Amino acid sequence: MPSLSFPVSVLQVSVKMTLEPPSGLKSNLLKSYMNIDNKALHDCAKPAEYKKLFFAYSLFHAIIQGRRKFGAIGWNIPYAFTNEDFAICQIQLKLFLDEYDIIPYKVLNFLNSAVNYGGRVTDDKDIRLIDSIQRRFINEGVQTVGYGFSSSGIYQTIDAGAKEDYIAYISTLPLVPKPEAFGMHDNAEITTN
Repeated sequence: MPSLSFPVSVLQVSVKMTLEPPSGLKSNLLKSYMNIDNKALHDCAKPAEYKKLFFAYSLFHAIIQGRRKFGAIGWNIPYAFTNEDFAICQIQLKLFLDEYDIIPYKVLNFLNSAVNYGGRVTDDKDIRLIDSIQRRFINEGVQTVGYGFSSSGIYQTIDAGAKEDYIAYISTLPLVPKPEAFGMHDNAEITTN
């Protein structure tokens, strides 16, 4: 934040650092799981449901960040989705799972696609896109083991386990994902070369 009381000379001689999101779908997923421990994964009234939805949210977060590499095909306007967007989704997810008997998928989808992430989205086509992507990741099917997040079935729901189980699964994912992981046609890869 700009401040008149902070001397400019300090900034001029300082080392400036930025925190960039990990590049790649796999790296982004691993970062999500490195930032959480088993206690946090189990600290919910519905731990099995929370673990599966946490994975879905982690994958959603990685997908919408990864779509930027496709340029205008990925998003009409490049958006700077942050880890804070993901963190607020985690907090809200836990809150709703602790408070309600049933999982309010419609509410979770609205909060994420219209407020948490969608609050950054300004283009009307991108608003529709993020809502569509969100509904693919946050729905009742996520609770079924083997639910596919992509057409190939490579990215799918696994048994609710410990943090290490998810990290082991993530390590089996391809290092360079195909465009279908992002919900795109294979020809979208042409724009990234």
